Amino acid sequence: MLTREQIQEILQPLRDPDTGKSLMELQRIRDIVVKENTVRLSVIYSSEEIRATLEAQIKELLEAMGATEIYIRMKPLDTGSAGTSQQEEPSDRDKLTKGHAAGMEGNSLLSEQSGVHFIAIASGKGGVGKSTVTVNLAAALARQGKRVGLIDADIYGFSVPDMMGMEEGPTVTEDGVIHPVERFGVKVMSMGFFIRENSPVIWRGPMLGKMLRQFFSDVAWGELDYMLLDLPPGTGDVALDVHQMIPQSKEIIVTTPHATAAFVAARAGAMALQTEHEILGVVENMAYYACSHCGEKDYVFGRGGGGKLAETLHTELLAQLPLGGPDNHPSEPDFSPSVYKPGTESGAIYDAIALRITDKLES
Repeated sequence: MLTREQIQEILQPLRDPDTGKSLMELQRIRDIVVKENTVRLSVIYSSEEIRATLEAQIKELLEAMGATEIYIRMKPLDTGSAGTSQQEEPSDRDKLTKGHAAGMEGNSLLSEQSGVHFIAIASGKGGVGKSTVTVNLAAALARQGKRVGLIDADIYGFSVPDMMGMEEGPTVTEDGVIHPVERFGVKVMSMGFFIRENSPVIWRGPMLGKMLRQFFSDVAWGELDYMLLDLPPGTGDVALDVHQMIPQSKEIIVTTPHATAAFVAARAGAMALQTEHEILGVVENMAYYACSHCGEKDYVFGRGGGGKLAETLHTELLAQLPLGGPDNHPSEPDFSPSVYKPGTESGAIYDAIALRITDKLES
């Protein structure tokens, strides 16, 4: 089975004819999604003369690796977009610092008078589907007509842009203001937009906190009803910074039904309570597997973890989500690896969660 790392390695030698630099280093080849022997990616080309040749080269390399289905989205170079200029790119931190220097005086997003409902999505450990819950709840709120923002605050494990199938980075105006990327009606900012092809983030806690503040102060969010924050798992520096920056934020805890996962998630819930943040409820992910033929439910990770966690935290169990992924095909124009469509079983559950949340916060 192919991996993303293999794809990146095999495409590394492809170079831009104008600068001689690797297309991978220039982030001209991006949004690589690999599922078994199916590969989906987008390519930004600098001129029509090289478009066909470049597409053929990529297909030839991927087919030689064993890819059986290849979907390539070819897009012309837009010199006005962040990360796509033929000029030497500023460093990731330079882009953020530029925005910080310009500033947005009188920023009121974090003010309690802004009217924005902040919801932090937390978990005790990784791998329980916290980011999946975040992006789908954001999309469900947007389907209700809400104006929604999403900050991927999981700095070390950022995944939101890939999960939502985002192919463009944010734009930065001359005065340093960053404009978020919008998809499915959700405005998104993530560290993933400023990191080259899945490189590791080797930053200390204070630097991460500063970057989060810039996501609030230097991004042109516009008018919002809801701001969701995908927190890192656990109770580390970033989670603490968020709690301190947004004292009015509410919280949703994500767990699986397994007893150990629920036990660890209780720590994240305890942190919210200790910092006087209201917990809106618990979402139990991977609660069961439903047979596609007979519909019978198999509780592969046990039962009762989410309900017990909700009881421990004196809150409610908002939903139990089945084990599985969205049946989205890479050839679809609105393809995303992790966002469920509204007509599906999981999509309907997320719509119900969103309604429950808005009833709680807007009643």
